[in-house]
Amino acid sequence: MSETIITIVDDDDAVRDSLALLLNFRGFRCRSYASAEDCLAAWSPDWRGCLLLDLRMGGMDGLTLQQALAERGSRLPVVFLTGHGDIAHARAALKAGAVDFLEKPYTESALLEAMREAVARDTRQHAVHSYSEEIAARMARLSERERQVMDLAVAGKPNREIAALLEISPRTVEVFKARMMEKMQARSLPELVRMCLEGGSKDTP
Repeated sequence: MSETIITIVDDDDAVRDSLALLLNFRGFRCRSYASAEDCLAAWSPDWRGCLLLDLRMGGMDGLTLQQALAERGSRLPVVFLTGHGDIAHARAALKAGAVDFLEKPYTESALLEAMREAVARDTRQHAVHSYSEEIAARMARLSERERQVMDLAVAGKPNREIAALLEISPRTVEVFKARMMEKMQARSLPELVRMCLEGGSKDTP
């Protein structure tokens, strides 16, 4: 599993170094980039942690980097730290999902609070995503008929109605349902419905 790392992107060498020193001292692991372009080139889908971005940099700015990473599928929480903030930029950053928008000079407590919240959000998002992937993997092991039975059962159809719709016997429905429940590792129909909803099944009513 990837390590939880705070990725600092700031074109000021002194700011990058001071942020990394403070965060390392407080128990966080960090990586740093001098430009948004360098960060974007190095980004990997398995990064965990959060992004600490300067707003205004030479070349690509922080808001554009936030958008570019999101378009690549990044779910990393973002915190902005800038000496050139304004309401419009703060609103744009937060609307795009940023955890916080801090202005320099910042207080250590405010920075650490934002980092902890961003890392906690990443942990929650990763847990949800991992669960969704596990449910999707279980669904992929179902046969076509088992998937049909599951979709109709989750829709609230009783066995006799499922049998009529699929043109099979109620007893055969029971067999397919038992196999399906075993593969899905569901102990009850309500648990199966929850799995489909939380797992993001596109076919779940």
